[in-house]
Amino acid sequence: MDKLIVIPALNPGDGLIAYIDRLKDHGFDHILIVDDGSRKSCRRIFDEAENKGCMILRHDVNLGKGRALKDAMAFYLDSYAGDTETTPPSPCLNFAGIITADSDGQHTAEDVAKVAKAMDEHPDSLILGSRDFDTGNVPPKSKFGNKCTITALKLFIGGNVSDTQTGLRGIPNSLIGRYSALKGERFEYETVMLVDAIHEGTDIVEVPIRTVYIDNNTETHFNPIKDSAKIYAVILGTFFRYTLSSLSSFLVDYGIFCAMIFMLGVSKDSAGRSVWIATVVARICSSIFNYTINKKVVFKSDRGHATIIMYYILCVCQMAASAAFVSLIGSTGFPVQIAKIIVDSILFLISFRIQKTLIFTRH
Repeated sequence: MDKLIVIPALNPGDGLIAYIDRLKDHGFDHILIVDDGSRKSCRRIFDEAENKGCMILRHDVNLGKGRALKDAMAFYLDSYAGDTETTPPSPCLNFAGIITADSDGQHTAEDVAKVAKAMDEHPDSLILGSRDFDTGNVPPKSKFGNKCTITALKLFIGGNVSDTQTGLRGIPNSLIGRYSALKGERFEYETVMLVDAIHEGTDIVEVPIRTVYIDNNTETHFNPIKDSAKIYAVILGTFFRYTLSSLSSFLVDYGIFCAMIFMLGVSKDSAGRSVWIATVVARICSSIFNYTINKKVVFKSDRGHATIIMYYILCVCQMAASAAFVSLIGSTGFPVQIAKIIVDSILFLISFRIQKTLIFTRH
């Protein structure tokens, strides 16, 4: 089945024309190039590409790679759809979807063909052309950046993706409508796509491709500070909400505890009883608050009320584990105050993973 090749381009060089020729030599006759606000001197390159049969979408100003890809998807749905009354439209049976590729020649025509073949073999999967960052031709900053992003994605989102930043992707018809509506306008959009795929349980198939860096990757438009910050905001968003939820739950607990102590009063004879009552009431209220926020806001789970049982089992196990490990460490003479900070910090991270992957999963 045919695929539409989508190439977002910002100030491309003459190599784009040679790349188009190689793609056509491999049988890719349907090519859409998005001119993402390139300078006027590049117009001749886009005109030559158009003369070679490529379709051109133009942005008057630079809107970012994410917007370029989403506009290309919208074009695909409008131009290659059969019944436009359906939601989303049903793409023409002659096309399996789109393949995105970068304009700088890092994705060889042979590797594009590998992705196209994988799309035929896995028609409902997101296909990733994955590079090997342990090869000798990878610039150190690129290797470090990609390794960090891969690790962060595994730790805070899940999944097992070996190349989170690849621009060579095969997106089938069944996913185009959904992905065209995702948030993200620049390089972070590709991370948003991966996070969505992992959360929704979309099958991800990785295809090994050549690791090509041209001129030590000097032509990249990726801003290592601004774009990296946006990417990590996507990856760490859920964990950040989880942290805020835990902090707000602590404030609720403390506030209710103080209110109960004020109402009950504290004397020499009633101090113990008042503290116990206040502690239990505050903990019940704060845990219900924390459960609700985690389910609805942090993890946005659509699972039923059975999750509350799992949540409280986790709470009990976490409390028991904290007491056991702090006691064990304290028995060695290590200060229990410091031990509790260390143990509870580790359990905090473990609890996040358990809640995300086991309790508040999405259907």
